[in-house]
Amino acid sequence: MEELVQFVQSEFVTKNEFPSFGAGDTITVYYEIREGEKTRTQFFKGVVIQVKGTGTSQTFTIRKMSGTVGVERIFPINLPALQKIEINKKGSVRRKRIYYFRGLTGKKARIREKRS
Repeated sequence: MEELVQFVQSEFVTKNEFPSFGAGDTITVYYEIREGEKTRTQFFKGVVIQVKGTGTSQTFTIRKMSGTVGVERIFPINLPALQKIEINKKGSVRRKRIYYFRGLTGKKARIREKRS
């Protein structure tokens, strides 16, 4: 059964090529929204909280602050509506999943930038 799933994913699912990123990185995701007959491009800029899964079933969660309210969104990496991903800053964090980031506010919510 698992071989069948892998075969279908390799043959029929289109793979998108995006830059590699991880938890703590600030990225901008451009995706297409359909409203009736019209389509438009919208972007979501925030900090990557987690990257989960492998291969075609990989997802990533982004968190941004909209005013005083935190907004999180989960994107599948192979979503056909995804147009491009830009990496704005590489963050230096010690964990793969930074759920503790949800409870931080103000200066504590800053992530150090990785030196290249």
